[in-house]
Amino acid sequence: MADVIRSKPTASRVVRVPAGRALLEGNLNLPANATGIVLFVHGSGSSRYSPRNRHVAEILNRARLATLLFDLLMPEEEEVDEYSTELRFDIPLLSQRVVQAIEWTTRHPETRWLRLGCFGASTGAAAALVAAAELPEAVQAVVSRGGRPDLAGDALGRVRTPTLLIVGGADREVLELNRGAMERLQGVKELKVVPGATHLFEEPGALDNVAGLARDWFLQYLAGAGSQAA
Repeated sequence: MADVIRSKPTASRVVRVPAGRALLEGNLNLPANATGIVLFVHGSGSSRYSPRNRHVAEILNRARLATLLFDLLMPEEEEVDEYSTELRFDIPLLSQRVVQAIEWTTRHPETRWLRLGCFGASTGAAAALVAAAELPEAVQAVVSRGGRPDLAGDALGRVRTPTLLIVGGADREVLELNRGAMERLQGVKELKVVPGATHLFEEPGALDNVAGLARDWFLQYLAGAGSQAA
């Protein structure tokens, strides 16, 4: 169970999520009458403070979706990775920590009753998809933002969770990798291309487009209400 180390009246708090020998810190936001929860799996070299993921999380919170943004690496691991860049591409390590975060979320008293989805960015998308393949009953939806689902390898063929891949139209190499991954995914799947957007969706309106697509996907599969619930 998490060790809550800060709580606010807004139902936003910092939690510690055990993951094997690691203790990962995360930001848990629980809107009133939440209809689902989304775990954010950040990409290479990023953290729970990613402004892009936080922006998307705020939009999901407005739609009554709880969010958990957590660090995949401990501070000392991040220091090593800053120079070696090895851990950020260690998909087996990252996906196992995502699995453990999912298991914690399904046991935690405040979140265990919520249907769960994963929002992965860059290499984090691969880790989220591997976790979905390992825990098909726990993960109800996956959204990838500019992700590298190809790095999930053979796990792609075992993913039956409804999966939305969002890629910038100007991010050509990643777009081709996502098209290849689409062919290997099982079950409900969709690829959405944001016209003119680059890898980080920094163009005006591009990130809002991503957030809207993600919100509607999660509402459909977590809240069972589709985009009308937003």
